[in-house]
Amino acid sequence: MANDLDEVITALADPARRRVVELLRDGPKRAGELAAGVRMSGPAMSRHLRVLRASGMVAAEVMDGDARVRMYRLRAEPFVALRAWLDQVEAFWAEQLGAFKQHAEATRGERA
Repeated sequence: MANDLDEVITALADPARRRVVELLRDGPKRAGELAAGVRMSGPAMSRHLRVLRASGMVAAEVMDGDARVRMYRLRAEPFVALRAWLDQVEAFWAEQLGAFKQHAEATRGERA
């Protein structure tokens, strides 16, 4: 899972790819629509889509039997895994901050 998560985080590190993810939240789109939405060339968008597909975040489907026309859509699984990892990190920090608060309140009472 760590390698998959690394790929997802690496893919999301690029602002253009995050914008593609935002555009795909509204539903499947063609590469040309995504390129226009991000204001970049088709070849540049193709490279970004390749990274997003490799991370598992985006899937491509051939439409109407024409291999030249692909629709791109988000896949939920990598986002679920990312959310689970973030929840673990958040739980760790909540516990640490709770312990710090408890310690600060206990030592404040000793100084008074």
